[in-house]
Amino acid sequence: MISAEIARRGRHARIHLRPTGFVDSPFGYDGQTLRLAGGLVWFAMVEAIAADGDGRFATALVPVERVDDFIASLPEPQSGMARLQLDRIVAPRPALRLGERIVRLDQPQAMGILNVTPDSFSDGGGLGDRPEEAAERAIAMSGAGAAIVDIGGESTRPGAKPLWEGDEIARVVPVIERLRHAGVALSLDTRKGAVIAAGLAAGAQMINDVAALSYDPAALEAAVASDVPIVLMHHQGAPETMQQDPRYRDALLDVYDWLETRVEAVVAAGVARARLLIDPGIGFGKTLRHNLSILNGLSLFHGLGLPIVLGASRKRTIGALSGEAPVEQRLGGSVALALLGAAQGVQLLRVHDVPETVQALRVWRGLRDEALTPR
Repeated sequence: MISAEIARRGRHARIHLRPTGFVDSPFGYDGQTLRLAGGLVWFAMVEAIAADGDGRFATALVPVERVDDFIASLPEPQSGMARLQLDRIVAPRPALRLGERIVRLDQPQAMGILNVTPDSFSDGGGLGDRPEEAAERAIAMSGAGAAIVDIGGESTRPGAKPLWEGDEIARVVPVIERLRHAGVALSLDTRKGAVIAAGLAAGAQMINDVAALSYDPAALEAAVASDVPIVLMHHQGAPETMQQDPRYRDALLDVYDWLETRVEAVVAAGVARARLLIDPGIGFGKTLRHNLSILNGLSLFHGLGLPIVLGASRKRTIGALSGEAPVEQRLGGSVALALLGAAQGVQLLRVHDVPETVQALRVWRGLRDEALTPR
């Protein structure tokens, strides 16, 4: 029994609960399913994963109707950990208020990527000196169905070098200012405190930090002083070197534990937990195998009780699985990973190809609506 093994290993053992056994509809399964994060996905099983400093040592699949008894059978403090995780897994995620826009998180939404850098990962290269065109592209993304547009002025792709904050501000602020009254929900992708302050003053309504407010002490200070939602993303190492030799004991559990610790640190610094979202950071200090492990286990992150952002669009993982397809030929894989995220309850899909992803999500939503219509 997993509970006996946890008791034998003592207080250093950790328990993780991952919702699984997803079902099309809860109808006819009274007491046998639970709703995931107040969204459109129901699950009938929980995978219990026990681990310590040496890694996983036991797993069990627990039907939902027996999960309370299972949690009660665990010793403390693991029983309390599991109860808190389950409560967080099922708790609805409140909508985001971004300026004039309300972004509901009871369904998957697209978050459009707008890079205003000369070496963009996507087709936005060179927009840094053309703020009018960048603003038009943001408006087009919003019109195509993007709930949020994420504007970034510094490349953080593998091998990229840091950019002076003054140059980053010069790239993003003119775009944000042009969009301030355009009705577009704006997120600012940055890891620097001065850029956060300038971006918020210009009209940004959300911060997306690939370094989880750990790169620049001023970034955490600016976050504490603000009142906007903030995405904390997992990373291992700096962009210049993060892909040289990333290592994990267990990629999925290590990323979860890192995010849990980082959330606690940011909350202790003065940022309300209700303002936070988390991102497992696909491709940021991770090999192909690490990325796949995280993608397969995405539903684990609901145990943190926060909205999940997934940024897998056009990533190298897609190319590695499709004959080294170049960036411009990764649309199919990007949509596939967005739908994988939706099926595991991810709330925000950060994507380059907004119209195609929105169409895929609408079809997915139509299937869910039909399944959730009582007969």
